[in-house]
Amino acid sequence: MSLSSFLSPSAAKIKTGVYFSPGEECLNAIISCILAAKSSLKICVFTISDDRITRAILQAFQKGVAIELLTDNEKLFDKGSDIKELGLAGLTIRVDNTANHMHHKFAVIDQTHVLTGSYNWTRSAALYNHENLLISSDPLLVKPYLYEFDTLWAEMVPFQ
Repeated sequence: MSLSSFLSPSAAKIKTGVYFSPGEECLNAIISCILAAKSSLKICVFTISDDRITRAILQAFQKGVAIELLTDNEKLFDKGSDIKELGLAGLTIRVDNTANHMHHKFAVIDQTHVLTGSYNWTRSAALYNHENLLISSDPLLVKPYLYEFDTLWAEMVPFQ
């Protein structure tokens, strides 16, 4: 399936399951989840440097989805990081301000679905890395991720 079909709102559906890379299986699942969001996205990722994911986030934001993004402060300065671009677009972003890394890779969509796994939101993850992604609507999985997100949100500092 082409990326353009994932950028169409009519193609955006959340499909629970397990996905693997390399290849575009994880990437397409992430984009589909982002575009399927109706009210909220809570994104907690080490970094974002895949422009295709960034475009989907911006598209969701432009259609009125409330987006909160948590990320690692040191990754802001990596070549290719899209975090500053997302901040300039108006997204609410908080960053880890400790000596350690905030290394999570998860998102909660509309408080009903969680996507998580080792998959980094980078182009190299799709092209080269052996990574995984799990998408679930099980409330027993979604609830702890919401709690972790809210806990980290309270601890982290606003991105300036």
